[in-house]
Amino acid sequence: MTHNLRADTITLKGHQGDEIEAYLAVPTDVERGGSIVVIHHMPGYDESTKEIARTFAANGYAALMPNLYHRVAPGASSDDAAATARSLGGVPDEQLVGDVAGAVAHLKSLSTSNGKVASIGYCSGGRQSVLAACNLQLDAAVDCYGAFVVGTPPEGFHLKVTNLVDQLPRLSCPLLGLFGNEDSYPSPEQVDELDRILTEHGKPHEFHRYDDAGHAFFATDRPSYRVAAANDGWERIVEFYGKYLGG
Repeated sequence: MTHNLRADTITLKGHQGDEIEAYLAVPTDVERGGSIVVIHHMPGYDESTKEIARTFAANGYAALMPNLYHRVAPGASSDDAAATARSLGGVPDEQLVGDVAGAVAHLKSLSTSNGKVASIGYCSGGRQSVLAACNLQLDAAVDCYGAFVVGTPPEGFHLKVTNLVDQLPRLSCPLLGLFGNEDSYPSPEQVDELDRILTEHGKPHEFHRYDDAGHAFFATDRPSYRVAAANDGWERIVEFYGKYLGG
């Protein structure tokens, strides 16, 4: 079902009360519904990820995407902001959790909220979606090919990032994982490891893997885009959120 929607750039209170830019898309014909925090990929707070937020609103969910780079590059283009963030080693984990917590609070304050909030992230945001779900009380989380949820970054890697193995026992909600079998980070072996760890800790999860798909297979504006994998992935996401967020 396609809903009418409204999308706006807003300001929300993130980590330590910092005011940061965010993009909010909401259905205008839903009385009560679930909400989703959209965590953008490393290329940043860009038009393609805003379109993802609007797609969720068209499916009946309020979707809010914090600009994780607002502090380091306010008003910059998404490319320039991403370059600045990379040069600084990326977004610190504590800051990410604080920004997502602020987004969750904002979504729950909406008059249309049913009180249920999920996260989703792509690429670096996939790892950050899991990170948020390990440190906040969420109702569902989606990891789209997030690198270094398990595994070790290669020597000289440009981001200051560690794996989340020690945090996975705290995962607060069911996790949907969507991965390409041609990806290197995460590799199929790393996806197997994540599956094993979550199973050992009794954490509900559902993984789907796609042949002839590598990293960023959802990215319609990149050569990595894979139509069949992306279309199936969208169906899985909508079904998953329907189960855990309602609607």
